[in-house]
Amino acid sequence: MPEPVKKTVSAFTKKPKTTEVTAGNTAVFEAETEKSGIKVKWQRAGTEITESEKYVIKTEGNKHSLTINNVGKEDDVTYAVIAGSSKVKFELKVKEAEKSETITPAEAAPAPAASESPAPPAESSQNTEVSSAETQPEEPLDPIGLFVARPQDGEVTVGGNITFTAKVAGESLLKKPSVKWFKGKWMDLGSKVGQHLQLHDSYDRNTKVYTFEMEIIEANMTFAGGYRCEVSTKDKFDSSNFSLTVNEAPASGDLDIRAAFRRTTEGHDDGAEFNFSSLLKKRDSFLRPSNRGEGKSESQSDVDVWDILRKAPPTEYEKIAFQYGITDLRGMLKRLKRIKKEEKKSTAFLKKLDPAYQVDKGQKIKLMVEVANPDADVKWLKNGQEIQVSGSKYIFEAVGNKRILTINHCSLADDAAYECVVGDEKSFTELFVKEPPILITHPLEDQMVMVGERVEFECEVSEEGATVKWEKDGIELTREETFKYRFKKDGKKQYLIINESTKEDSGHYTVKTNGGVSVAELIVQEKKLEVYQSIADLTVKARDQAVFKCEVSDENVKGIWLKNGKEVVPDERIKISHIGRIHKLTIEDVTPEDEADYSFIPQGFAYNLSAKLQFLEVKIDFVPREEPPKIHLDCLGQSPDTIVVVAGNKLRLDVPVSGDPTPTVIWQKVNKRNDLLRNNDDSMTPSENSSDLNTDNKLLVESEGRVRVEMHEDHCVFIIEGAEKEDEGVYRVILKNPVGEDKADITVKVIDVPDPPEAPTISNIGEDYCTVHWQPPKYDGGQPVLGYILERKKKKSYRWMRLNFDLLKELTYEAKRMIEGVVYEMRIYAVNSIGMSRPSPASQPFMPIAPPSEPTHFTVEDVSDSTVSLKWRPPERIGAGGLDGYMVEYCKDGSTEWIPALPGLTERTSALIKDLVTGDKLYFRIKAVNLAGESAAATIKEPVTVQEILQRPKFWLPRHLRQTLVKKVGETINIVIPFQGKPRPKITWLKDGQSLDSKDVGIRNSSTDTILFIRKAELHHSGAYEVTLQIENMSDKVTITIQIIDKPGPPQNIKLVDVWGFNAALEWTPPQDDGNAQILGYTVQKADKKTMEWYTVFDHYRRTNCIVSDLIMGNEYFFRIFSENLCGLSETAATTKNPAHIQKTGTIYKPPCYKEHDFSEAPKFTHPLVNRSVIAGYNTTLSCAVRGIPKPKIFWFKNKMDLSGDAKYRMFSKQGVLTLEIRKPTPFDGGIYTCKAVNECGEAEIECRLDVRAPQ
Repeated sequence: MPEPVKKTVSAFTKKPKTTEVTAGNTAVFEAETEKSGIKVKWQRAGTEITESEKYVIKTEGNKHSLTINNVGKEDDVTYAVIAGSSKVKFELKVKEAEKSETITPAEAAPAPAASESPAPPAESSQNTEVSSAETQPEEPLDPIGLFVARPQDGEVTVGGNITFTAKVAGESLLKKPSVKWFKGKWMDLGSKVGQHLQLHDSYDRNTKVYTFEMEIIEANMTFAGGYRCEVSTKDKFDSSNFSLTVNEAPASGDLDIRAAFRRTTEGHDDGAEFNFSSLLKKRDSFLRPSNRGEGKSESQSDVDVWDILRKAPPTEYEKIAFQYGITDLRGMLKRLKRIKKEEKKSTAFLKKLDPAYQVDKGQKIKLMVEVANPDADVKWLKNGQEIQVSGSKYIFEAVGNKRILTINHCSLADDAAYECVVGDEKSFTELFVKEPPILITHPLEDQMVMVGERVEFECEVSEEGATVKWEKDGIELTREETFKYRFKKDGKKQYLIINESTKEDSGHYTVKTNGGVSVAELIVQEKKLEVYQSIADLTVKARDQAVFKCEVSDENVKGIWLKNGKEVVPDERIKISHIGRIHKLTIEDVTPEDEADYSFIPQGFAYNLSAKLQFLEVKIDFVPREEPPKIHLDCLGQSPDTIVVVAGNKLRLDVPVSGDPTPTVIWQKVNKRNDLLRNNDDSMTPSENSSDLNTDNKLLVESEGRVRVEMHEDHCVFIIEGAEKEDEGVYRVILKNPVGEDKADITVKVIDVPDPPEAPTISNIGEDYCTVHWQPPKYDGGQPVLGYILERKKKKSYRWMRLNFDLLKELTYEAKRMIEGVVYEMRIYAVNSIGMSRPSPASQPFMPIAPPSEPTHFTVEDVSDSTVSLKWRPPERIGAGGLDGYMVEYCKDGSTEWIPALPGLTERTSALIKDLVTGDKLYFRIKAVNLAGESAAATIKEPVTVQEILQRPKFWLPRHLRQTLVKKVGETINIVIPFQGKPRPKITWLKDGQSLDSKDVGIRNSSTDTILFIRKAELHHSGAYEVTLQIENMSDKVTITIQIIDKPGPPQNIKLVDVWGFNAALEWTPPQDDGNAQILGYTVQKADKKTMEWYTVFDHYRRTNCIVSDLIMGNEYFFRIFSENLCGLSETAATTKNPAHIQKTGTIYKPPCYKEHDFSEAPKFTHPLVNRSVIAGYNTTLSCAVRGIPKPKIFWFKNKMDLSGDAKYRMFSKQGVLTLEIRKPTPFDGGIYTCKAVNECGEAEIECRLDVRAPQ
């Protein structure tokens, strides 16, 4: 999980601000630092400013100022002030001095060349921007929402550009707000960015205003319509609507329904043109995912809005437009008229390709058609070019009538238009290849460098050449003018390179892809060199070897050697070496001229390590004969001399001796233990002298090997090559000759780097910190430990990062700046004067986590005599530790003891506390718990009294139950009615005044609702159900009407009344069983006696008599009639017993003489308008039925005002049923509504009252 961005502490208490100055005047910028004495630098366009007559720099204590004299247009650039690691940028804006009042129109405001009409709020040109940044010096404040400046309506010509601008105040926002742009109601334009649409955003640090821009490039007529900009923060939301008008008539031509899906370019650029209007279809309908080669997905149906509109009646257009997000319904209806009602049926294809397919990159897909002729040959084309067989890329299959094209290993090159050609007919489709998300396979590593060093962050992603985004502390990195940051791609590897790092480059760096995020920390330290071992003075004799050696902390540091201030030039005798952290100067065959002061100077550091080389001259004095042996050491007669040698170095000890005759020299290693002498046979005997040392009697006489003795005439040399810890001890040299004996003890001490400490332990783990503890090493190397060095690394990484440059003196350290949720390890080094130990074993892995924040919205939901119900919401911040549960506690009023209310933790966001004492006053609190511990407590401020609260009973009847509930026989009835009331009320159900049969109807009651359940509805379940809510002497009652309907029976008494010419007259009576629903009409069918195939003559026929015409001469016909209600057609039909015979021509038929009947009838309402009471905001309808011949003309009135021209109302007339629809009524729409029917025979009126209530 990425570490949250930490706000850096600025060194400035007062920052300079952007200033506007007239040319020729003086500009003054002032700044104040937190402390006095801080060095401050001023920069102009990235270059440091030096004091001159034009630029005056002053510093007084912690106040600093920059004065720019005689400001000119060239001074209109960006300036900066730097103090330590803090940098503040500001601008100087220079405006021209006011000239004479006469200004030519060209200078005042260039007229737009695109149009002569007055410009709307958003002007159209080749590059138009809707912004008030320059025209309005002060931003208008929006006291209600988040916008400082809202996008305005715009107008543009076809082919022009236009920019809409929205500004949001960021002073009170903790982070950048989220902004979305929409076209119409639902189309999110964030996914449509490309060739014709660009989205931009910026932030002005001086005014603290966010600016968001939507730029439309090369507009066309389909871009016109309504748009919306939505801005949201953590706890606020605001939106603004605006519209775009495109001035040019649409080009005439045939309409291609799928033209919107076709790209305007041949390539596969993401910015390919898309037609906005084409997106009226649901995107899922034409970009259906392919199931690894399946050409068609069974789980997702193909929704074609054009096809739905062609088949739907005009009364359903508005509903379809709302359901599928159609914003330009009128334009679609105009185009719909140009489309033929029925498309010509294909003769070559039984099944064509779908309009579009989608497949993931690297997968395969099958494109399949069905042809009418199984032997037909087909051709497959890609972008108009025939596809040839090439390896395993394309596979052509012919299975019966099916022709299949399989495309394996789809790539972006396969994203194209495909055709299947059979003869002269073609089937088109488009294939969209979807790229998988780019994953980060190898994350970034933390780094620690010195100032000026090169930094290279490296990560590996799943795709070669993928596009990634680099950020530093949440701010996107770009290629600046100074080329500070360099971005590099090498196959799947991505690099961020900082050539010369500075202190300001410290922070958290993030690499983002569309499928992952990786964060790493960069720590830049000032260069500091530590000297682990300095060079020491040497005293050597002629022709011996002199070695000066030193060790520094940085193995990359080079240096020079000086002799008496002059650089040492290496030759055959003088060697200079640099291996790791160790620098050596070796002088072979020392001569008196080599005696001097030698120095080592590290390159780039103010260090000077010096030592002196002394040349030892051996003087031989005349010794008389018979001289006893003598060891010439300064320490003789005193405590043993101690010689210190560093482990691994060479020890060479020259011991001058004298004596005549030449004495015999014996070297032994002795031990001070119990004052006993160890002989060769390991027997222990008391020492003759208590001050003597015990010896293991091991004579050191070897002239070769690591430990050896070299004998010379006037001195002996004791040498240890590569000193080790075992070489430490007391060495005794004994001289013997006939005259006497002399001896001396020399103590050799071997010092080394310390042993590595044991693995450190981790405690006190927090969100981004922890405390590290360790113990001193068991062996300090013979020198006191000077301090410790601590290193850290991520668990899965291999790179250790040093946490301190100054040695740690204590045995604990608080490590900070870690990323929550990342697993780390620690290790420790011990350092003494010799050097640094090997690293300790790594600590146990640990993860920095923090407790969550306290739960939110903690409230009391309900209280009874012994229980309290609590509810809350999860914490705003949970963190990487997750959430284990919640701990609920209560405390009695006046007490300080908190008692757990629940056993253990609860994972739910509500709790019922039981078994409480009635009348107690209790405080409640809740804590969120995770691995890191408990959060702060959310507490209810006022005590809660454990006592039942009386609440009046009241039903909350759902809207659909306020009307008659219609169900079909066999359906399930499940009625849920919520209510309120305390204590728990008594609930009673009645049907038509009688109690319900519990075997037939199920009733379930809870504390908040009651449920009536019927598993299979029957006709006898119809009726009025009354439910009563009773608490003591208070009650509430509601009535629910249920109507169970079934299919009706067949009509009765069907008669063939008459047959004449090509006509037959039928009569019948309504069915005996109407299925408990109104008969809506009848379906009349005929059948030829020869074939007995039935064909529908009339459907939804409302009368009980009809005349069947257009019968064929010479045939005999039977007739049958079905009745119909809301449930459907009757299961059986009434059929005529005798056929109707249509006689052939020549038969003389004398028609009866009928008196012509006048069917004219004045209008008459057969179903009245009903008074209604509705809730504001929901569409409502008023319905009635009328009859009259000729068909009457209908008028609607509200309070005697004609409603014909009002778009708020829609009028429908179908089969004599009149409907007035009122869209989202308000209380103002209440009143008396009148329906008037008029024909030539008369007129009729009917009225009702409509009440519109505000929602509760």
